[in-house]
Amino acid sequence: MITSKKYFFTAILAVIFMSNAQSQEFDRGSVVAKNAELVKVGEGYSFTEGPAVHRTGDVYFTDQPNDKIYKWSATRNEVTLFKEGTKRSNGMYFDRRDILISCADQENQLIAIDDKGNAKVLIENFKGKKLNGPNDVWIAPNGGLYLTDPLYKRPWWTGRSQEMEQDGEHLYYLAPDRVQFFRVDENLVKPNGLVGTPDGKKLYVADIGDNKTYVYEIEEDGYLKNRKLFCEMGSDGMTIDNKGNVYLTGKGVTVFNPKGEQIAYIPLPERWTANVVFGGTERNTLFITATDKVYTLDMKVRGVW
Repeated sequence: MITSKKYFFTAILAVIFMSNAQSQEFDRGSVVAKNAELVKVGEGYSFTEGPAVHRTGDVYFTDQPNDKIYKWSATRNEVTLFKEGTKRSNGMYFDRRDILISCADQENQLIAIDDKGNAKVLIENFKGKKLNGPNDVWIAPNGGLYLTDPLYKRPWWTGRSQEMEQDGEHLYYLAPDRVQFFRVDENLVKPNGLVGTPDGKKLYVADIGDNKTYVYEIEEDGYLKNRKLFCEMGSDGMTIDNKGNVYLTGKGVTVFNPKGEQIAYIPLPERWTANVVFGGTERNTLFITATDKVYTLDMKVRGVW
């Protein structure tokens, strides 16, 4: 599955306009390294998702249809199998104890996976009813977890109805004590990707069902306030760099500055780009999951985790 084949990636990037055509222009945000190459580091998967960076710079990602988690080594630049039987893991994020927090779609749970691959269930319902299918998760500096819960009906759901048990598709918060679990936004169509700032003050949430991304202010108790439209674009997964630029996915990777202005577009050969994270020992490698493949790209900017 692993290959060293490279695709030459010029410094010229595209900016997407909401029209049938795409307009090409330079990387106005200066986020990609000069003469960088888009490197295919893995292929042959069914659908890659959920890249999460470990403190070493290694990136763990999922092949959800095949129920596997893989690990990309930042030092060896190779991919190895980390775990089979992942409860259909989707979005993932490492906490400060190097525990991999995963949105497990098989039984609509949030789970914690240790370095040996052992899993523990953190959340399995909300008020006695199954969640739709936790999709993406971000961990705030205080240890609180934000997760999105859209409904995507899965062929592997055999022990539950395909219908929604909750009254909508919502955004949730699990407090650091892992006891308090409550909704923080009930007014989204289909929330999906999310990411917060390293100071824990802002949270970005993509409503892919309404083709919008919002930014919130985070309060000390985990609740959110002052929701504002960040940009007129939804996203599958997302990440943020050390300049505060936000990276959205879907058709390639689209980059917005903190003001919500589009500054770059990174095209991918595949029709769908699911997720993205900064990895590498210096956090200056953009790791991209794109359908049946995974790629890396050298960057001028760095990740913040």
